[in-house]
Amino acid sequence: MTTDSSTDSFEEFKNSFSYGSRTDLSFKFLKGLSSEEAGEFLGRVLQEVGELFDGTSTDRLIDLVYEWQVKGYQPKAAAKRPYVYEDRPFTPLAKPLSETSIGLVTSSGHFVTGDDQSGLDQDDMTQDWAIARMNDFLRAVPVLSEIPKDLPAAELRVRHPGYDIRSVSHDPEVALPRLPLEQAQEDGRIGRLSPTLYSFVGACSQGRLKNELDDWIHRWKNQGIEALFLVPV
Repeated sequence: MTTDSSTDSFEEFKNSFSYGSRTDLSFKFLKGLSSEEAGEFLGRVLQEVGELFDGTSTDRLIDLVYEWQVKGYQPKAAAKRPYVYEDRPFTPLAKPLSETSIGLVTSSGHFVTGDDQSGLDQDDMTQDWAIARMNDFLRAVPVLSEIPKDLPAAELRVRHPGYDIRSVSHDPEVALPRLPLEQAQEDGRIGRLSPTLYSFVGACSQGRLKNELDDWIHRWKNQGIEALFLVPV
C-alpha cells in the first residue's frame, strides 16, 4: 500500500507499517490493533520515551512494545487455527539427552554467503526486495539451507520478509543459538551438536512445507541427528 502521508487517516497511518508506505516489520502488529488501541499504545510509547530523557533503562519500553505485539498478533493467530495440529505425536527420547545427537533448525532465513537458497529467481535479493515480494514467499516451496556449525558469523546472511532482521543481523545468536548448544555439549547436557545446522524462511507455503518435511527428516537422520532443537521465528 502506498499513501500520501499528508492526507493519511490515523487508520491508514497505523496500517502503513505493515507492508505499506512506512513498512517497519517491528511495528507491523499495529495493523492488528483498533485505532483506539493503537492510539493508547503510541501514547504509552511517548510516555516511556519521555522517561528516557532522565536516563532510565530502556527495558520498560521494550517490554511495552512486546506486550502490544502480543495483542496485535493474537487476532491474526486465531484466524490461522487450521495450522494448529491437534494430532501431533509425542515421541519420547530413546536415550538420555546427554547421550543424544541434537540438530538445530530455525525458520529465521539464515544462509551462508554465496549460497542463497531463497527459492525465488532473483540473484542477490535484498531484504527490501524480499519484503516487497512477501506474497511470492508465502506461495513458494521452502528451501532448507545448510550452515556449518563453526561458520564465522561474518559469513552468515539472513533475509526474511516476515520479521525485522536487524537484531539477528547484529547478533545471529538471537535466532541461530549455536553458542548455548555448544555450551550444553561441553557441559555434558547433550550428547553432541550436529556439525551442520539448518535454516529456512518461515514465511512460506504451509502446505508445501508439510510436503517437504519427509525429505528433510530423511536428511537429518542421515546426519545422525536424533532430536531437533526448533527455533520458530
